[in-house]
Amino acid sequence: MPRINPSLHGDTPFQRLLGHNTSVMRTWSTLGDELEQDGYLSASLKEQVRRTLAQKNGCAYCKAKGKPDPDTFDEKTSIAIGFTEVFLSYKKDAIPDFAYDLLREQFNEAEISELFAFLCFTTAQQYFGALMNLQPSTK
Repeated sequence: MPRINPSLHGDTPFQRLLGHNTSVMRTWSTLGDELEQDGYLSASLKEQVRRTLAQKNGCAYCKAKGKPDPDTFDEKTSIAIGFTEVFLSYKKDAIPDFAYDLLREQFNEAEISELFAFLCFTTAQQYFGALMNLQPSTK
């Protein structure tokens, strides 16, 4: 059970918890929709990153959407997942230079910027879900 009652606003359980402030919910959802779609990085790569983050960020609702699927990884996705694991394992100001160097071998600056924005935003979403004790639907 979530820590607060859902609002009447929003299409998903997550949005209904944000929906107590409809402006925040709409803006948050718009940014999420933008970051999740194909951009400099594919939506499928970002979905594997989201799944990887979900395993350690504490949101049961996010974890229930699936684990990473290594059988679908191409080289770029593998490197992004590797960086995600490093991101999850180190203090953010102590990520080793080798991790950035490996990323730069496969990703250009626009892709790195998009990956980092996606990592940070998705982590914020998953932390929100964890703080709210958002659970997967039992339907």
